Amino acid sequence: MAITAEQVKQLRDKTGAGIMDCKAALTEAGGDLEKAIDILRKKGLASAAKRAGRTAKDGVIGHYIHMGGKVGVLVEVNCETDFVARTDDFQLLAKELAIHVAAASPLYVKRDDIPAEVIDKEKEIYRAQFAGQNKPASVIDKIAEGKLESFYAQVCLMDQPSVRDPNVSITQMVAAAAAKTGENVTVSRFVRFKLGELVE
Repeated sequence: MAITAEQVKQLRDKTGAGIMDCKAALTEAGGDLEKAIDILRKKGLASAAKRAGRTAKDGVIGHYIHMGGKVGVLVEVNCETDFVARTDDFQLLAKELAIHVAAASPLYVKRDDIPAEVIDKEKEIYRAQFAGQNKPASVIDKIAEGKLESFYAQVCLMDQPSVRDPNVSITQMVAAAAAKTGENVTVSRFVRFKLGELVE
C-alpha cells in the first residue's frame, strides 16, 4: 500500500521522528498509525540503549511553579551538547518533566536510587498480606515482585506514566527525545517543594 505524505506528517507530528523513519514505520505497519507509533517507540528505545553509555554532562534545569506558588519543581535533564540543550524541543522536555514531577510527586528518579531497606520493607509488607493463606513461599514471592512493579510506578519518575498521556511512560518520553536529538538524554535529579509540607 502507498503511504501518503499526510500520513507521514501525522506520524511526525505525533512522534517527532524523521521523515524516512516515519515512512518506514508506516510501511511496516501497513499504514496503521498506532502500530507505526509503537514501531517507532521500540526503535527509539533500542537506539537510546545504544547511546546510554555516552556521557551526558550538558543540559538544562527545567522548572515549574504550580497552584499560585504552592508547589515548585526543579529538574536536571542532561544531554551531550550545549547545541541540543538550547533547542526548543529539549527545553520543552525539561519543562514537561518538571510539570510531571509537580503533578505525580515521584520520590526517586529511577529504581536504582531506592535504598535497599525501602524495597525490603515493601516486600515484607506484601508477604505479610498473604501470611496464613497456605500459599507456597515461591508463589508469595512472585506476587510480591508483581506488587513491587506497581510500587516502582508510584515512586520512580522513570517508571511513571506521563500525566499528559498515560499510555507513554517517562522512560519512553526521554527515549523519544534521545531518538530525536541523536544524543544520550538522562534525568539526573529533581527536587519538589510543596508550601507548608515541613510545618507541623
